[in-house]
Amino acid sequence: MKHIKVLISGASIAGPALALWLRRCGHDVTIVEKAPVLRPGGQAVDFKGAAHLTVLERMGILEEVRRRQTGGTDVDIVDANGRRVAVIPGEFTGGDVEIRRGDLSALLYERTAADCEYVFGDSITSLTETPDGVHVTFERGAPRVFDLVVGADGIHSNVRRLAFGPESRYVRYLGYHYALAELDLDLGFGGGGVMYNEPGRAVSIGGPAASAFFVFASEQIDYDRYDIEQQKRILVDAYRDAHWKLPEIIARVPYARDLYLDSISRVEIDHYAKGRVVLLGDAACGNTLAGFGTGLAVVGAYVLAGELMAAGGDHRAAFRKYEEAFRGYAVKVTKNGNAGAFLAPITRRRIRMRNRMFQHRFLLRMMLKLTDRFATDIELEDYPYPVPR
Repeated sequence: MKHIKVLISGASIAGPALALWLRRCGHDVTIVEKAPVLRPGGQAVDFKGAAHLTVLERMGILEEVRRRQTGGTDVDIVDANGRRVAVIPGEFTGGDVEIRRGDLSALLYERTAADCEYVFGDSITSLTETPDGVHVTFERGAPRVFDLVVGADGIHSNVRRLAFGPESRYVRYLGYHYALAELDLDLGFGGGGVMYNEPGRAVSIGGPAASAFFVFASEQIDYDRYDIEQQKRILVDAYRDAHWKLPEIIARVPYARDLYLDSISRVEIDHYAKGRVVLLGDAACGNTLAGFGTGLAVVGAYVLAGELMAAGGDHRAAFRKYEEAFRGYAVKVTKNGNAGAFLAPITRRRIRMRNRMFQHRFLLRMMLKLTDRFATDIELEDYPYPVPR
């Protein structure tokens, strides 16, 4: 098979997952990440169904993921007086196996760092395709040439912007924002999770996620994604005049040790590849916060690397087969997903309807079957990857 040099932008989940497969095939892999270090903690992510678990097993990390798993935790939905009105069971939130995003990212880094080049604190500034490769310039590092470039850098993908065009063409806002905040809180909930709703607003405290998880409906907000203080102010403003324990919680936001705010949006793009550049994970499929993003990332990485191997390194054939094999699955999973409307319904009536689903086992089982069907609706090719040494 032709030996190729691949640059991956993004060191969260999709990028290192792809790097694991590419190195197994003997390729040269460089991963560039804008952040200075891996991001620790974060919300819990989960894997559902045979397709996800099969890929983790073939990667050789399933048992380690299970060892580090958080375990699905029940979440009590409470009213403004703190009375429990419904319970979100751990099997709904945690899938078959659940792990904090930061722990999964660290695990993938551990499995690839010795064989791949990681460059932290840098970012791509230009991509110029030539007949023999892609000439890449960086904010800090010297220019380099790669055979292929992979955008695995999230819904706000820098690679997608440089290769395909501005974000506004491809990212559709779905009416909600979410935030994760590490707060110093002791609200007496023990180890379980608690969620509270008001129309268009939700907060979840405790459990395996970051110490506070917020979802709120709003007009699209223009802000600096690297300005944490601005994001704190946006979050405080979104929860003004709230009830229950929210005044106490929001009062801690300005002192948050870590905070991440983003929109709930969907990527809508006609093709995942352009020339020698290809998109993977949220950069290609979007982030609807519906619980499938991490599964899509690892399955997509498996398919992309497998098709490159099957095509003998012919990127045109590989990218075409990758899209044929994966796109239908990704579209089915994401086209109707919008966790914002589910987590933070915009009326009290819709909140009651959502709670009613968790109060009736039949409705809950139907929802679980539906999500399982989406998660497993792909026939995985058994690519003949070399056995890891």
